[in-house]
Amino acid sequence: MILDRKTLEEQENMILAPYAMKSGASRGRKYPEEEHPYRSAFQRDRDRIIHTTAFRRLQYKTQVFVYHEGDHYRSRLTHTIEVAQIGRTLARALRANEDLTEAICLAHDLGHPPFGHTGEETLNELMADAGGFNHQRQTLRILEMLERRYPDFPGLNLTYEVREGIIKHDTDYDATEATDYEPERAGTLECQLANLADEIAYNTADLEDGLRSEILDPREVQKLAVWQEVMDSLGERRDAEITTMLRRRAIRRLIGKEVSDAIRATDARLRELGIDSVDALRDLGRNIAGFSPEQEEKNRELKEFLLNKFYRHYRVMRMASKASRTLTDLFQAYMKQPLMLPPETRAKEKDEPEGLRRVICDYIAGMTDRYALAEHARLFDPNERT
Repeated sequence: MILDRKTLEEQENMILAPYAMKSGASRGRKYPEEEHPYRSAFQRDRDRIIHTTAFRRLQYKTQVFVYHEGDHYRSRLTHTIEVAQIGRTLARALRANEDLTEAICLAHDLGHPPFGHTGEETLNELMADAGGFNHQRQTLRILEMLERRYPDFPGLNLTYEVREGIIKHDTDYDATEATDYEPERAGTLECQLANLADEIAYNTADLEDGLRSEILDPREVQKLAVWQEVMDSLGERRDAEITTMLRRRAIRRLIGKEVSDAIRATDARLRELGIDSVDALRDLGRNIAGFSPEQEEKNRELKEFLLNKFYRHYRVMRMASKASRTLTDLFQAYMKQPLMLPPETRAKEKDEPEGLRRVICDYIAGMTDRYALAEHARLFDPNERT
């Protein structure tokens, strides 16, 4: 028997919790389309995201380390895959919509420019008098306009719920600007779970990459409450030497503990508040998916530690400084002589209300780390072929 879309929607109605967003109840797309015979609306969105050029470029975009620092550190792509895996686990356990959660997770970083948060800060400064730059808005620009894959509409024509989940992506490193998406209302539970998955993924991954790179001092890591709790659960001494195998076991256990705590704490809040529908959850106007107070405090210590000992380490700051100069040089060179831009890029100026600056910003934001470095060499190194 064929499992078609109608049957999938019926199964969602039977299996998912009352507060879960069902694909059959979606607010739909900007441009009318026939529904797919075998995939739900959110499954279709997920697949469209995976096939974008922007998604493939994540392979060579920075998480913390520039790509040539080593093959084993996280990139935006591997981070995104980890976020999606954690998001699906959270959604499944809480009987939320896995497909919607996964689609939001897979799309959440598409708008990041090269060189991570340094690249975002640099472009925001360069665009300060022309609307600024924000990777969440840029993600929506990619999905609604810049990706041209269909003859009948710009962008991917994703459902409202996926677009809302992207613009309401709310973590310590992401500020929401949900002007056109009911900013006074909370995002769906699936949107909130994508936020949690992102936080779990980058905290645990950056801890591992910091240890692998030997930027983090193992003796200081051993003082962290999360590390001590993990060592106790593994039956290891808290001051045990952090070998490669112990590091891998510890990070795996830490992810499990973070996920389990988030599931229990979120479930408890849903029950306590008596949330029995999507609207009831939205009308709270705040996120309820999160950790227990105890875990939140441990995570706060971890995040402060990573900020001071990893992200602000002199090696990371040197990479950030080089990255900022690279993007600034490119932006200023293109502004001074737009004819150095590819013809198809220059042609976009006539359809861009914000003009050449935004076209250049879009062009640079779409670059991978390695393309930006190569382009910089082509424009500024006399020995490089143009």
